Amino acid sequence: MRHPRVAGYLLSALLMAPLAFAEPETEEEIVVIKAEVLEQVVAPDREANGTVERITRQEAQAVDPAGTNPLNDPLTCLARTIYWEAKGTPGLDMESVASVVMNRLAHEDFPNTICDVVKQGSEQSPCQFSWWCDGRPDEVVESKAYEITKEVARRALNRQLPDKTDGALYFHDRSVMPDWAHEFHLTTETDAFFFYRPQASMKQ
Repeated sequence: MRHPRVAGYLLSALLMAPLAFAEPETEEEIVVIKAEVLEQVVAPDREANGTVERITRQEAQAVDPAGTNPLNDPLTCLARTIYWEAKGTPGLDMESVASVVMNRLAHEDFPNTICDVVKQGSEQSPCQFSWWCDGRPDEVVESKAYEITKEVARRALNRQLPDKTDGALYFHDRSVMPDWAHEFHLTTETDAFFFYRPQASMKQ
């Protein structure tokens, strides 16, 4: 019969073995985990699974540095949405687009992850965000502009971005007037966009 103490040592060694040989997480992987926890805090039907830590400026820039990653983590999906919907516009426009995504994430009628919010409608039209379904490549073509949108996305995920859209869930470019716009309450407008929310959600 094996001695209990020896058996204990063997069990401890077996449990620790995977840790000893596991590759350390990269900075990008660590930031993605932070972003997923921050996302869970906002979604109404999810419970944060991990320690809630804010993402720093430097950390945000470590994620998807070339703008070519698959869209499967919160920071990349949010930053790429801001980039394609509002790059080259004033800061308020980019921040407002970020707020719409975060407002949808927090709303029970929309998906409970940022990537699913952004991609909603790709399975059954219409797409909620036109850049996702326009048939064009989604990789970044202006690195400096992408750095700016990642900073906006970081602040939004950290809940450090005031919502100047007054709870908007929809928006459109000023150059168009879609039929659905007449069904909603106009909350605010910026240089590039009009923002709306349903009449039923108007504050009393």
